[in-house]
Amino acid sequence: MTFASQSGGDLGSEYQIRSTSPATDQGHMTAALNLAERGLGDTWPNPSVGCILVKGEMVLARGVTQSGGRPHAEQVALQHAGDSARGATAYVTLEPCSHRGKTPPCADALIAAGVARVVVGATDLDPRVSGAGILKLRNAGITADGRGPWEARAQAVNRGFFLTVTAGRPLITLKTATGLDGRIAMASGESRWITGPEARQAGHLLRSRFDAILVGSETALADDPELTCRLEGYGGRPKVRVVLDRRLRLPARSKLAQTAKSVPTWVMTTDEGAARGAALADMGVELVAVDAATDGPAFMTAAVGALAKRGLTRVLVEGGGQVAASLLAADLVDEVAWFRAGRIMGDAARPAVSRLAIDKLADTPRFNPVYSLALGPDWLDMLERNSTL
Repeated sequence: MTFASQSGGDLGSEYQIRSTSPATDQGHMTAALNLAERGLGDTWPNPSVGCILVKGEMVLARGVTQSGGRPHAEQVALQHAGDSARGATAYVTLEPCSHRGKTPPCADALIAAGVARVVVGATDLDPRVSGAGILKLRNAGITADGRGPWEARAQAVNRGFFLTVTAGRPLITLKTATGLDGRIAMASGESRWITGPEARQAGHLLRSRFDAILVGSETALADDPELTCRLEGYGGRPKVRVVLDRRLRLPARSKLAQTAKSVPTWVMTTDEGAARGAALADMGVELVAVDAATDGPAFMTAAVGALAKRGLTRVLVEGGGQVAASLLAADLVDEVAWFRAGRIMGDAARPAVSRLAIDKLADTPRFNPVYSLALGPDWLDMLERNSTL
């Protein structure tokens, strides 16, 4: 996939790799992308970017977007490199910004540092940048390269941020844990624990890579979850906990409400619900009024749009079957993380997706496998939906 500039015209044939050492470029960009992936879930509302400064065969400095989105990766790496950055090559996973926001443009910082060359992982789709960063570097006499074999991976790393720009919503990953027959709980509601400790640990690792964890009101009421990332060694920001609750049923005694002053907790509700939620608001819960008159897909579409407006780029959905059905019906699911235990739970047990009315096989949502992992006695299947950013 290639992108046209929205601010500087089509970059065309000039925006091509001109590296004299493509193997070296590939290695350094791979390392920069590894850095960027480590920051996922901690840099919103900004994308997670990796930057590596290299001169000759020496790596001078590495940088990654810091917690909360600032300072940017280029600024971190340049600060570490100091004067030695002059004449170096910068490998940056996302096009350096060219506009002044809460920090000065990274393109200007690279120019001021005197780097000789910048290799870019992917063009920034933000219309304030979108090619202008590359052109600014070139106008300053810096060789700016891009569109290499790493481009697809660089786009994937930034997919959540890109979706907020192109679709007005964050990346949505649906996570579920079921038996082999696709059931998430027994008819009584019993569900702890379907999977074993290895799978649950992997679930917390998955949480660490997202900005927020979302559930529906039914899950919040039935399970009274904490929705925190309890991964040993995790030092990032607490995950935003999001509850879809049109009727504002979340009780003040719930763990989510009781800990809302220390862990961000947002309840997506209606104007009427927000108006009568003073008790929850006093406890630190943020009530977000969603402009949607109906339940199901319409409410879901409005809710995830509101999350993007509040800066979220990556949301992990751990809700029940109705939330999953509403997301799928609204065509909002980008990825599926399906944990499976070797259990048969029976047709009376509760399904992972409920009340999703589809008449034709051709109309069923289709997801493509990315990878599968064995986790003790269980499995994790990661799948993604074909999409265009």
